[in-house]
Amino acid sequence: MEARIRIGWYKFRQLVPLLTNMDISLIRRGRLYSSCVQSSMLHESKTWPVRKGKENEVARQRAEMGTVTWMCNVNVKDRVLSKELRERLGIDDIILTLQQNRLRWYWHVLRKDTDWVKKCMDYEVEGSRPRGRPNRMWREVVQKDCPACNLNRQDAMDCSRWKKLIKIG
Repeated sequence: MEARIRIGWYKFRQLVPLLTNMDISLIRRGRLYSSCVQSSMLHESKTWPVRKGKENEVARQRAEMGTVTWMCNVNVKDRVLSKELRERLGIDDIILTLQQNRLRWYWHVLRKDTDWVKKCMDYEVEGSRPRGRPNRMWREVVQKDCPACNLNRQDAMDCSRWKKLIKIG
């Protein structure tokens, strides 16, 4: 995860002349940010398990808000809400985008009849888990995301409903 944040900052620094240019509208800068910086931060995020509680999410949000405040030319002293800055740029919260990526991948897996990915997802390892707090599995994270967006396994066959509910969530 730290590597992805570092790559995102690297891409941002490459695009700083464009992303901080006041002659370019905020919406256009937001689109550029979303397509280049945010996509590089979330590359292959559809299969990432969330490891330690909220620590990963907080780190991603801090990295994102650092770049967003820089693009909007806002200081902490200005006390502008993160949500307002994202609305100015027309971008989604990075955590919401991460959830959408996971659910989109889950939708692809559920629609397959026989696929090795689906078999791996449903596979249960025999034996007990090691002592201590177990790592969160990707499946557990997705099963938590589905009720948040009012999704169930049967909805996977209805393409338009699934995509609509992912966007709302």
